[in-house]
Amino acid sequence: MTILITGANGTVSREVLRSLEGTADLRVLVRDRAKAPSGVEVAVGDLHHPQTLDKAFEGVDTVWLLVAMGPDSTHASSNALWAAKKAGVRHVVRMSAIGAGHDAPTRNGRLHALSDIELAASGLGWTVIRPGNFMQNLLGSVNGDTFYGAPGEGRLGMIDVRDIADFAAVVLRDPAPHQGETYTLTGPERIRLRDMADTLSEVYGRPIGYQPVSPDDAYPVLLKAGMKEWDAEVTKEYLVAYDAGWGDYTTPTYTAVTGRPGRTFAEFARDYADRLGG
Repeated sequence: MTILITGANGTVSREVLRSLEGTADLRVLVRDRAKAPSGVEVAVGDLHHPQTLDKAFEGVDTVWLLVAMGPDSTHASSNALWAAKKAGVRHVVRMSAIGAGHDAPTRNGRLHALSDIELAASGLGWTVIRPGNFMQNLLGSVNGDTFYGAPGEGRLGMIDVRDIADFAAVVLRDPAPHQGETYTLTGPERIRLRDMADTLSEVYGRPIGYQPVSPDDAYPVLLKAGMKEWDAEVTKEYLVAYDAGWGDYTTPTYTAVTGRPGRTFAEFARDYADRLGG
């Protein structure tokens, strides 16, 4: 069984590859062969250019489909499904977004809903994974003795990207039990960023204060950090929603499927202490 991993150089797909380590017949899709991960078969192609995909999908049984956020994400996802159908792929495991729906408070969530529906109607075997806000989004948030947090005061069921990857690996190795399922993944706890400062104080061994950052104030910071304008605008939409409590819940899905508890923020903070303050 050949598993094709798209988005192979991204944060989540890199972890999916780690979780699948030891699995035979892994293939990655990259735009630049020089940047491909080592130790796996490499296919060069671009989901935005369907003419580049035929050889990449040839002989593939299962696809991990991750499309970068953007106004043309539905185009890339559709191209992948078309290539999968032509190649005789049996199952597509698609990474969507938490709360994806026609009534989602973000453009990203509404676009993901369109691609989720297209996959369900494609005739392919399918599973959709909708993960919550990533703990890894907090990397670089500690500056000196201050933890800068957006979204302000809302509680979040944040999830460690490593747990998303471990969950995905379970599905990719044996897709049949997960046919037609849409899974919403969160971490094991609802937590305010303000309360995370106490955990960070324990990790660093010194008091860490919390400074909330409003969505309006976060937006220019995102642009200055190099984020595309559309992505920064959509991130602001998420921050507004989360600040209003939109992410204030958890699901038991991770443990129900993997048989083990998800990582807590304290575990994440200890593992990434050097990068949280990077």
